[in-house]
Amino acid sequence: MSDKRVYSDNPRVLAVQTLAKIKNGAYSNLQLNQVIKQHQLSEADKRLLTTLVYGVIQHRMTFEYWLAPFVGDKKIDAWVRELLYSAIFQMKFLDKIPEHAIFNESIEVAKILGHVGTGKYVTAILHNIGRQGLRNISEIKEPIQRLSIERSLPIWLIEMLISQNGEEATRAMLETINDAPKQSIRVNTTLASDEEVEQALAAEKFTTVKSRVAAHAYIVSGGHVASSKAFHDGLLTLQDESAMLPVESMRLTENVKTILDAAAAPGGKTTQIAQFVGENVTITALDIHEHKIKLIQSNAERLHVTEKIRTRVLDARKVPTEIEQKFDRILVDAPCSGFGLLRRKPEIRYDKTLTDVENLAHLQFEILDSVSQNVTDNGMIVYSTCTILRQENDDVITKFLLKHSDFELVPTQTSKNLKPNRSEDVLHVYPNDYQTDGFFVATLQKKMSTDNV
Repeated sequence: MSDKRVYSDNPRVLAVQTLAKIKNGAYSNLQLNQVIKQHQLSEADKRLLTTLVYGVIQHRMTFEYWLAPFVGDKKIDAWVRELLYSAIFQMKFLDKIPEHAIFNESIEVAKILGHVGTGKYVTAILHNIGRQGLRNISEIKEPIQRLSIERSLPIWLIEMLISQNGEEATRAMLETINDAPKQSIRVNTTLASDEEVEQALAAEKFTTVKSRVAAHAYIVSGGHVASSKAFHDGLLTLQDESAMLPVESMRLTENVKTILDAAAAPGGKTTQIAQFVGENVTITALDIHEHKIKLIQSNAERLHVTEKIRTRVLDARKVPTEIEQKFDRILVDAPCSGFGLLRRKPEIRYDKTLTDVENLAHLQFEILDSVSQNVTDNGMIVYSTCTILRQENDDVITKFLLKHSDFELVPTQTSKNLKPNRSEDVLHVYPNDYQTDGFFVATLQKKMSTDNV
């Protein structure tokens, strides 16, 4: 069997090709956006392509369990497996497509990407599934293993979440972990008001709903908003609602003049800072990779905020030795495992291990520890991650405060006053709280030096 290098605008063919590439290490969201840009697809085909790609990745362990009895020990090409998974996904999750249509379309894809023999093999498997049905997950006796197959998450991650949050809270979280990610935008208030962006998107047949999580934010449906004129003109940018919270919590008052974004790429939060500060404020944006610095610059140019942002290739751990300047505000949106992004980057669950989490926690502490030396008295560090594991969140903050008695943890504030009755100063946003990405935000304030008192 061979995956022919064919060009096709058939969304099912594109889905299988995209899934095979993601299986080889590509990020789902980046790969999917690239495919959409390269092909002439209707909005309906874009939706089908997106649904198939995310659906198969999100439920991969479930599909593996269902398909195993029909494949046995036979070795099949990765793309054929992805094709069979996509057929099962349509059967189980897309109730508007008749089974015979799913079978016919899948067999046709097999012929396009393979040969007659591939088509016959896929035909036999699908007809066997149609006759025999798929085995019930409830047959799995061990509760955690059953939950693992049901929600398509590794056992170690489920056990970790239960140990940190309890079984009831974890099950509630996992109920929503495979929901389709929402398309959310942030209004670029330097160019347009919320109302003007609403009108611009309405003119392009998009539907907008105001966010209940972040300011100047909307949930958008009705098309691929990154293809819109409003996006091209810089009136808005794509950003998850919860990803806007770290900048909201920076308390960007008029007294704030110097800001460091220590791990800035691709620049979503850097440009968000830029739209909320005055013309005389300088934002220094760092990243360790040159190509990612270019992403920051590109985003800043599209949003017309380049004059406020100074980019530099630098490992944030080297800030004390490479930068003499002190900053009123420092944002550490730290590199993390990304387990809060399971809806948007579902492949993360299969790639990351507990060792990765522990290594990242060490790196996060090193960054936080280093940049803290460049904070002005009474200045603040906002530390954030897009993960839901405490090793990378609470534990990093606890370790930092044990070492730095000159800092204190202060309540994280957001424009919509999220979770006002929480008992902790940090902010945990879980995927089931607001149907957003999972996020963690902590706000650290440097105490006034006794020399200045």
